Amino acid sequence: MKRLWLTGLLLGSALCVAGIAIEWPAGKPVAVAASPSTKAPQRIVSLNLCADQYLLALADRDQIAGLTRNAIDPDMSAAAAQAKGLRLLKGSAEEILAIDPDLILGMAARRGGVMAALSGEHYRSVDVTLANSYADIVAQVRVIAQAVGHPERGEALIARMDRDLAAIPRRQDTGVAAYYQRRGYLTGTGTLVDDLMTRVGLVNLAGRIGKPALSQLSLEELMVAQPDYLIVESAAERVMDQGTEMLHHPMLRDIKRLPLPQAWTVCGGPAYVRAAQSLADQLRAAPARRSAAFTS
Repeated sequence: MKRLWLTGLLLGSALCVAGIAIEWPAGKPVAVAASPSTKAPQRIVSLNLCADQYLLALADRDQIAGLTRNAIDPDMSAAAAQAKGLRLLKGSAEEILAIDPDLILGMAARRGGVMAALSGEHYRSVDVTLANSYADIVAQVRVIAQAVGHPERGEALIARMDRDLAAIPRRQDTGVAAYYQRRGYLTGTGTLVDDLMTRVGLVNLAGRIGKPALSQLSLEELMVAQPDYLIVESAAERVMDQGTEMLHHPMLRDIKRLPLPQAWTVCGGPAYVRAAQSLADQLRAAPARRSAAFTS
């Protein structure tokens, strides 16, 4: 449930990874990101979950003036442990005005009262998007590292991620997988999960059957498609409600499951590497039966 809510929220933001300049409200420039000569900001505020995680990876702790309330939720944030002890924002404009940030990272997806109140203050800011590929993640790291005053830290992080990903064996034709979520939601092509599948040699079922980035697929339709694997959120490995109950239907018993924490995939960032390593390790440990539907 959390993932679907968050994904919808971030998709609705229409942010741009290269979008250094922000207009808010329409036609009115609100802020511009840091240039190479700008002094490193000392009171950085994050306004979305993805921004929290990049900020924790790239800034000094004493630069961070506030994170979102979800920053310490391990089910949603891959950096929840690092966020402990830092200030969590309640989301009011008054709170942000009191901090008087010298950088706002990750503009709010919903342009409600908070941002309307801040729009006339001309705070420097940097957008953070919903990453749909590893290339998006690399671009975000560079933009944010520059903005927080640590470009070298960003390049070091990218080098580590590149090295760790290169160590994952490249496999071809590993099988067909469905990223299947509560209530039958299916993640399609052009998404970060799809990018992960390709990296470890999996074919995304959604692409095979012509589904968009997010759709619903009934159990009956899934069984007709016969994927080799189901990639599921780790939390859904236990029945919590009707939405997760369908993931434990007897019809799915014989399909190999590849569990992943949703916190590793919803925002991208350094956790992308962990997700790729986990998928590759699980595929090596337990190859699935090949589905008759897609075996030539």
